[in-house]
Amino acid sequence: MSQSQPVTESESDVPTPVTPASTYRLQLRPEFPFAAAEAAVPYIASLGVSHLHLSPVLEAVPGSAHGYDVTDHSRVRAELGGEPGLRALARTARAHGLGLVLDIVPNHMAVPTPLRLNRPLWEVLRDGPGSPYARWFDIDWEAGGGQVLLPVLAGPVETSGLTADGEVLRHGEQEFPLRPGTAGLALPELLAAQWYRPAWWREARTSLNYRRFFTISDLIGVRVEDPEVFTATHAKVLELLRDGVAQGLRIDHVDGLADPEEYLRRLRAAAGDDCWVVVEKILARHERLPPAWPVAGTTGYDALHRVDGVFTDPAGAAELAARYGRSTGLPQWPEASRACAREVLTGDLAAELRALERLSGPELSEAVRELLIAFPVYRPYPGEPELPPQALEQAAAVAGPGPVAGVRELLRRDPAFAARFAQTSAALRAKSLEDRAFYRYAPLLSATEVGGEPGQPAVPAEEFHAYCAAQDLEWPAAGTVLSTHDTKRSADVRARIATLSQAPELMGRPAGPDPQLAWVARQTALGLGPVPDAAPRLSEALLKAVREAALRTSWTEPDEGYEAEVPGYVRAPLDLPVELAEAARANLLGMALLHLAMPGVPEVYQGAETEYRALVDPDNRRPARFPRRELARLDAGAAPEGPAEEKLALTATLLRLRRDRPELFRGYAPVPALGPAAAHLVAFTRAPGLLVAATRLSHRLAASGGWRGTRLPLPPGEWTPVLPPRPGPNSPTPHSGSTEVTGLLDGRPVGVWLRR
Repeated sequence: MSQSQPVTESESDVPTPVTPASTYRLQLRPEFPFAAAEAAVPYIASLGVSHLHLSPVLEAVPGSAHGYDVTDHSRVRAELGGEPGLRALARTARAHGLGLVLDIVPNHMAVPTPLRLNRPLWEVLRDGPGSPYARWFDIDWEAGGGQVLLPVLAGPVETSGLTADGEVLRHGEQEFPLRPGTAGLALPELLAAQWYRPAWWREARTSLNYRRFFTISDLIGVRVEDPEVFTATHAKVLELLRDGVAQGLRIDHVDGLADPEEYLRRLRAAAGDDCWVVVEKILARHERLPPAWPVAGTTGYDALHRVDGVFTDPAGAAELAARYGRSTGLPQWPEASRACAREVLTGDLAAELRALERLSGPELSEAVRELLIAFPVYRPYPGEPELPPQALEQAAAVAGPGPVAGVRELLRRDPAFAARFAQTSAALRAKSLEDRAFYRYAPLLSATEVGGEPGQPAVPAEEFHAYCAAQDLEWPAAGTVLSTHDTKRSADVRARIATLSQAPELMGRPAGPDPQLAWVARQTALGLGPVPDAAPRLSEALLKAVREAALRTSWTEPDEGYEAEVPGYVRAPLDLPVELAEAARANLLGMALLHLAMPGVPEVYQGAETEYRALVDPDNRRPARFPRRELARLDAGAAPEGPAEEKLALTATLLRLRRDRPELFRGYAPVPALGPAAAHLVAFTRAPGLLVAATRLSHRLAASGGWRGTRLPLPPGEWTPVLPPRPGPNSPTPHSGSTEVTGLLDGRPVGVWLRR
């Protein structure tokens, strides 16, 4: 069979289940194309996963390291090996029992260089609103005076060096199409005659008249709610599904769409019921996914927050917050998050706010602004009858009850305003929290993660159990994650930082003229630890952190003198104090165990099956290291050496159980411990033939005297440990009845048992 021939279901060597047992995320890029992924398949299959989850595979901006800047929905990306390479990867994966999950980007396309790469956009700029492609893009022609603002110039248009050359307008390496019949005009008349207006990039903040992804003007919003646009932008993906190349989809930034539920219903009808679909949807702590959405669930940031929170000590987190406030003089979380929302909405998203004000009218503009700032979740959805009382009260206190009531009525009767309000709300929430407040508020950096709640980072064990029980009933096939391409710190970095909540005094008094940066630098260095290339990686992450925080410098208004001092805040790699090293190990293994055993479909990020320390992108998108040799050694019977191999053994054990015995991962029941240290054990059963237990807050546990006779009342039956046993001639000893935790865990922070 040649590589160009399609794979169909009848050609598959090994059938894959409709719902994955687990997924393994690979970040594709020109340096790691389909062929490299294909070479990794045997190893990934040996881990026990059932599906490869690929970053976006459609044609993107040349050299893109992530693929979310799509330029052509009809082609598989040539830099990765094109469609033949993807189909070859699918064949190899299926031969090893693996399916593929594709990451798709319905919300936006790139405004690339060269612009011709985005043919639909090129034709709209050439032919204007009369172009067949004009319906593709969310452009407000009236607001731009009949032109699309293109914020692509380095300075004012008068000094930009724009020149006409035949049928194109040139600006450096970029070309723009000329409106037919306008070639030959003098430059001022030529520019006035176009369907677009090249402008200084700074004008995007106030004058942009197309919807974009957050504040990134290089990504233009696509009107995927239009059936013809949906068909055109999804044809290739649906073909790959029909041919059996892929079996699942991850939907990027579903909150950016005008009507997510309508989109998902159309997608479900086109993709079929046997396609596993999850949505990248950030849920607030007490928010639930709309139950009518025809998906398996979210990608799993809600699970990440619960797992992280179980290993965070509430008293220590509160102490760190108090110390941080005294040290920096900065406000606590509620005030900090609101201030960031106001800054972003009236600054970075001023163009989006003005678009809403044009739709609402000047008498309601203040109420619109205050409602957006006060909104407690990412966005409302069409058909929701009421706005949250908290948002209504906060907005009314500033704008008045009358205007707020007017906005509520406008949301009910004007679908266009409602959709734009929701899309702006999602962009504001993401930009002001994920890309500002999470960098500005730094008492405990492990808590400033997507989907997290830095003001209340700790999650009681009871809340974790309640979440898992609800997920098992409502969304049993949803995704769960701990590390992703978007996490600001990998799970194992967060596991190390979270130990400070158990010993806040060990944070010390970070030194430096900028106390806020000193806190960020110390925790980041402790989280990363003494790893290869630590210094440059830390410097890059800290520079990004200070620009995102926008306290002393920013992406658009950089302070070069201040930024030059940033690397000096971490002069050498730091490691955790000795007294926290064992707590970090317990966190690392405990977080991995809960993630892999809890309800849902766990995803392992590339390389995170072993200890994986990574900072914010681009650090977390570096080429993966696959621990082939270590896994082979463990499979040959060797005992794990150190936390990295312990995590690898644990991960492979749980993934293989999920693949080979899926019936073990149904149902959910907490198993409460009894005794003086009961709060330090999180235990539950699945099926109920699988029992897992993890130690939480182990540093506090040791300081209080250890388990001290704490017991775990085991469910009926004999429970045999399945983690790799310690070296020796004896077989693992089964346990039954009420068992002391000390003997049950046998010196380890975690355990996994099967009932005979």
